Amino acid sequence: MPFSSKPINPSPLHSRLKRHPALFGVPFLLIIIGASFGLQTFTQTRYDLQDQKVKQMSSEQALSLDRKKKKFDIREEYYKLSAAGEQDWEPKRISRPNDFPELGVPPTEPPFRS
Repeated sequence: MPFSSKPINPSPLHSRLKRHPALFGVPFLLIIIGASFGLQTFTQTRYDLQDQKVKQMSSEQALSLDRKKKKFDIREEYYKLSAAGEQDWEPKRISRPNDFPELGVPPTEPPFRS
């Protein structure tokens, strides 16, 4: 005879959990959710300190950045881009592989069927 599924001396905790599984599940979920809220303050502090490091800039540095900044002019950018398009260049055709057909030209051989 194989082993029986019932233990010989069941503990009262085991029998209680078998009758009411929420006795294990609810406290477990409360611990998980509580830990999430508890760790939220630590993670927020971490991100706040990182944000302060990034934002710390003296007023002198900010003023020097404003003076060095160049005004944006859309017409100037347009002329730069249009001048770049007028450079000398020549379109060069790249040879295709032998088994790849030309576009717009009917194939000379029937397609291979497997």
